[in-house]
Amino acid sequence: MPVSLLQSAPADYAIRDLSHVLTPALAIYADNVAHNIDTTIALLGNDPGRWRPHLKTAKLSYVMRMLVERGVKAVKCATTLELLRACEAGFEDVLLAYPVAGANAQRAAEIALAFPHVTVSVLVDSLLEVKQWAGSRIGIFLDIDPGMGRTGLPQDDGEQIVRVAQYVKESGIRFRGLHYYDGHIHDADMEIRTRKAHAGYDRLLEIVGLLESKGIDVGEVIAGGTPVLPCLLSYPGFKGAAFIQRVSPGTVVYFDSNTLGVLPSSIGYRPAAVVLSRVVSTSVPGRLACDAGHKAVSVDSGVPNCVVLGWDGLLPLKPSEEHLPVSVAPGAVAPALGEILYLFPKHICPTVNNFSQALIVQEGEIIGVEMVSARGREGPLWSPQS
Repeated sequence: MPVSLLQSAPADYAIRDLSHVLTPALAIYADNVAHNIDTTIALLGNDPGRWRPHLKTAKLSYVMRMLVERGVKAVKCATTLELLRACEAGFEDVLLAYPVAGANAQRAAEIALAFPHVTVSVLVDSLLEVKQWAGSRIGIFLDIDPGMGRTGLPQDDGEQIVRVAQYVKESGIRFRGLHYYDGHIHDADMEIRTRKAHAGYDRLLEIVGLLESKGIDVGEVIAGGTPVLPCLLSYPGFKGAAFIQRVSPGTVVYFDSNTLGVLPSSIGYRPAAVVLSRVVSTSVPGRLACDAGHKAVSVDSGVPNCVVLGWDGLLPLKPSEEHLPVSVAPGAVAPALGEILYLFPKHICPTVNNFSQALIVQEGEIIGVEMVSARGREGPLWSPQS
């Protein structure tokens, strides 16, 4: 779905009565969320067990329950609050896919104890990290760095990978498998992107073989986020593997204009979350301002940070905290003061995190308001349960 089509399709997102809605506001379109979940499951051969979506996108217990209802039982997350909400939502297998230590690790272990029916796992990339989980019911995935350069064991250091995995087994902790997030691969040319991704997966299979040669069974391999989803689906090495191979795109639940540019339009994902914003200034010809600054629509992916649905000739400019200036092209029709704009974010994940509540929309009507229940983090002061 190219941006030009987005700009000509406001009727699909119009909400009939917004006179009582304070802006900026997050609107989530339930039918489109369901469509995007179903589309992803279909891509995975109608096997929801192959999907371990990242909940940093979904954020709402309401949407988490939609995933559970469609058979998605394994997820990953980045904070202890997301871990807690995931366990409450009914997922059976939750990976805290972020390195934790100190009080954060103690809290994760406490949540795991509180939900004995949920399999809770964490990532490690060193012997020191393994030690803190001894005696807990936490499982462990080795975090393998495919070249992103943030966390993880270097993918070419087989000796260190084996040493850490062996130490996990010797410590009596359940070794779950490997986590390999290649989010740095997002070349515009799909052929180049696929070649890079497949080279990484070749190396990943070598690591699996190395571990198995040392008597270490690899139960699951988690690989890939949204940009490499087509690459994962086309990789022959994962077909018929002895291990479970799960993909972890999360952005696709809501979709965003970044994803619009990296996934084939033929897949058919639909925008499922927009920010509603009112025009608050029209005093300067060729420019207007609306009330959705970077505290509403994330700007981490650059400017413009969104697309204005249904308006040709409107280009969002650099936002400040509460203002979003928008240029109006010569000859273009400009919205009036007080008019509602539907902003389709470039990066939906941090944008959802900007809101404490979300409007749930179906067939042009607001059918409810839901808490963004995994927004932010748990309180900084924590008292262990006795």
